[in-house]
Amino acid sequence: MSAPTVARLKDRWNIELAEWRGRRLDELEVVYIWVDGVYVKAGLEREKAAILVVIAALSDGSKRVLSAEPGYRESVESWSETLRSLKSRGMNCPRLVVGDGHLGIWGALRNVYPEADEQRCWNHKLLNVLDRLPKRDQAQAKMMLKRIPYAESRREAERLRSVFSRWCAERGHESASATLDRDWERMVAFYDYPREHWQHLRTTNPVESPFAALRLRTDAAKRYKRVDRAIAVIWKMLMVVEQRFRRLNAPELMKAVYIGEKYEDGIAVQTAQEVVA
Repeated sequence: MSAPTVARLKDRWNIELAEWRGRRLDELEVVYIWVDGVYVKAGLEREKAAILVVIAALSDGSKRVLSAEPGYRESVESWSETLRSLKSRGMNCPRLVVGDGHLGIWGALRNVYPEADEQRCWNHKLLNVLDRLPKRDQAQAKMMLKRIPYAESRREAERLRSVFSRWCAERGHESASATLDRDWERMVAFYDYPREHWQHLRTTNPVESPFAALRLRTDAAKRYKRVDRAIAVIWKMLMVVEQRFRRLNAPELMKAVYIGEKYEDGIAVQTAQEVVA
């Protein structure tokens, strides 16, 4: 396509994006959200620009892109602004938020949706722990670490964490053990949700997968001169990808989670009234 045609497409997408950003969200029953930032070369700055993306799982098990906003290095202020926009348009407080180790999103949640549970991505955590180890020990450590998020219970996960900590202590790798321990409660929050959903909640893969394709396209493209055009292109790609999003496993359980049913190690907890009945 010619440069003028591409420019016209981008201008049209910006108009569509503005309308999309202003839509009401009151009718959506948001259960889980995944959050992440994609970095693209845009604008006149030397540093890449962050685009903050929020993808939600709804009470029918479907997934929906809710937000694609510019943000400065995934800061607390940038994420707070993104979440406030969603809240002002009627988005309910999600039950669980899944994100990586950036402190910005967790600070923003305390500002806007303090009632939401928080789950950190295990893929990012494992990479951070392995970075603290010499190469000669990484293969063995990786096998041990990968077992932890697939434990059948929170207690078993904690036992496996202790096994890894002892292994680290024997080899003088205390910094790796400390990295695993950091934010532990955020690492095991998924155990308070249906076992059938754990696959979706352990990591930010629901956003990482479409991001992989986006990064290939934006990294290969010539540097964008304007941030808004970079966002428009990424948003349009996300809208296409959204049509192919897979529903969550056991979508029939999503409504129960939405209305507040409690789970322990993935199993629904009976209330005292239910036991008496």
